[in-house]
Amino acid sequence: MTPKAQQEIENADVVVGYKTYVALVQNLIKSTAEVVSGTMGREVDRAKIAVTKALENKNVVVVSSGDPGVYGMAGLVLEVAAAEEAPVPVEIVPGVTAATAAASKLGAPLVSDFAVISLSDLLTPWGLIEKRLRAAAEADFSIVLYNPQSEGRKEPLIKAYEILLKHRSSSTPVGVVRQAGRHGEQSVITTLDRLLDCEIDMVTTIIVGNSKTKVLGGRMVSPRGYNLSC
Repeated sequence: MTPKAQQEIENADVVVGYKTYVALVQNLIKSTAEVVSGTMGREVDRAKIAVTKALENKNVVVVSSGDPGVYGMAGLVLEVAAAEEAPVPVEIVPGVTAATAAASKLGAPLVSDFAVISLSDLLTPWGLIEKRLRAAAEADFSIVLYNPQSEGRKEPLIKAYEILLKHRSSSTPVGVVRQAGRHGEQSVITTLDRLLDCEIDMVTTIIVGNSKTKVLGGRMVSPRGYNLSC
């Protein structure tokens, strides 16, 4: 997290968030702060609670993992505040999203243009996810995949793998990072054809290189096109 995010959590009167994320910052929450945590799927309820607490003139922090504006709570809080016509100031405090955290562990795979796509179809229809995957693959973006696979949801990654193989060489470098920036972090660089052999779950971030991506000294690099002979 950024120093600004840490400071806001330490100064909060109320901390709201998914229980797993709240647990990760528990040591930063002051003893007098009220903590509102819950399960996945109750995001709207938590956003409404946060707005209600803010209307009571309390300093409220809504915790997301990574960056709150990347598959996080920032948009939902703004939507709820607008829908309820709540006159509360909302500040979005940036963090480090999994894409850039994972990229730093792998080398420099996102130095050129890239796309970020979540494979979770809980809030986005799978047909739209497929359309975005094909477009990004055809356009030769480096591609970051969030929420790739869970115990009960393996088909989306298999379908994404098949789509990518239609547009990328099987030898395309691929980086797989679990728990980026957290305890137990693991990373491996492999090739597209061996992607499904890796250990992949919901705390895994996958980065698929573009047609120019290569492995140099054990690190993924997507060149921007600089002339090294100058």
